[in-house]
Amino acid sequence: MGHREDLLDGAKRCLLEKGFARTTARDIVKESGTNLASIGYHYGSKDALLAQAYVALVEEMSEAFAGGADAGLTAAPGSLERFRQVWSNVVTTMREPHSMWRLSAEIAVMGDQLPEVRDHLARAQREGSRGFVALMTDTPEEDIPEDVVDTLGSFYTVLMTGLITLWTFDPKTAPDGEVLTEGLRRVVEGVARA
Repeated sequence: MGHREDLLDGAKRCLLEKGFARTTARDIVKESGTNLASIGYHYGSKDALLAQAYVALVEEMSEAFAGGADAGLTAAPGSLERFRQVWSNVVTTMREPHSMWRLSAEIAVMGDQLPEVRDHLARAQREGSRGFVALMTDTPEEDIPEDVVDTLGSFYTVLMTGLITLWTFDPKTAPDGEVLTEGLRRVVEGVARA
């Protein structure tokens, strides 16, 4: 690995251990075995590096959302059972000790203080919305139209953001995949009756 990759890996470890606000450039250098000048050369700033490290951590979760490399999703695309499977897998990642989702709550609160980071993460969030649609529908990401990302993808992203908030605030009462699926089922039944 080169300095760029070493910095990214070191930044990911620092984020999980210390969070965004408490991670210093010196922490990253120590963790990565590189030097301070490498951060500016490869990423422009410590905050830009941390933003990319955060996005990399989120991207690594996509396999867990799908149930892992071996298990995968078994329910039909677009079904309530697929919805339940995916959200149950998401919640499993939130139950893990030192869940990276607490980091998401920290970064969301800091957004206004770091406009360049916020812009980078906003673009990544849109791709995350696209990824959720792909996961739920078995549609390749490149084939998902923008209006679907704007509607269905946004719906999943809002659900994810709310779930992160609830699990960060009070994990004992936060919903799991079963509860979310029952809620969606009731919404669908209400719409059908109307």
